[in-house]
Amino acid sequence: MTNVTDQTILHLDLPGIKKLKSGKVREVFDLGNSLLFVASDRISAFDVIMPNGIPRKGEVLTQISYFWFEKFAALVPNHLLSGANDPLPKELQPFAAQISRRSMIVKKAQPLAIECIVRGYLAGSGWKEYQKSQTVCGIKLPAGLKESSELPEPVFTPSTKAESGHDENISFEEAEKIAGADIARQARDLSLKVYQAAREYARQRGIIIADNQVRVRPQRR
Repeated sequence: MTNVTDQTILHLDLPGIKKLKSGKVREVFDLGNSLLFVASDRISAFDVIMPNGIPRKGEVLTQISYFWFEKFAALVPNHLLSGANDPLPKELQPFAAQISRRSMIVKKAQPLAIECIVRGYLAGSGWKEYQKSQTVCGIKLPAGLKESSELPEPVFTPSTKAESGHDENISFEEAEKIAGADIARQARDLSLKVYQAAREYARQRGIIIADNQVRVRPQRR
């Protein structure tokens, strides 16, 4: 059994393995025909990376991600090339104490140019907009809803995908312009299916999923 470090990992380099980028939480490395995602213990809130972290947060995040990807693999294809309990490839074994249970090996793919967000409850920035205009991302909602009210139906509310700073909410029409109408519609439909399936699964276990950010790979027709 691999000895996993309890040290808080805020930054990570793997000598001999090319790092492509550091995101808000994840480090991305190039393995040639695939990518290595490693979730750090950094805390990101409202696009701000905090100076402190939470020990083993990256492990928890990765294992939750594995669960949902595997849960809905039959509903929508994903980018996973490794399983939650698969051994690390030989070239990554020297780093096992640092990256075991917090890493994923994934396919190289072209990311969508938009963020796919589904909201099932009226909260956060959606609640602020509703108070002003009775809309969320321009979608008209019934009058009389309160903060954290469950929406009559989940709504797809895309946003921009900013490399730095805040993502901005956009209309579906704007998403079609950015990603293309066919891709945007596939992304919307798949995102709603994933959210609804996950919400029902969680609801049966006493958990409310208020909203989610779905990363999908629509097939070009």
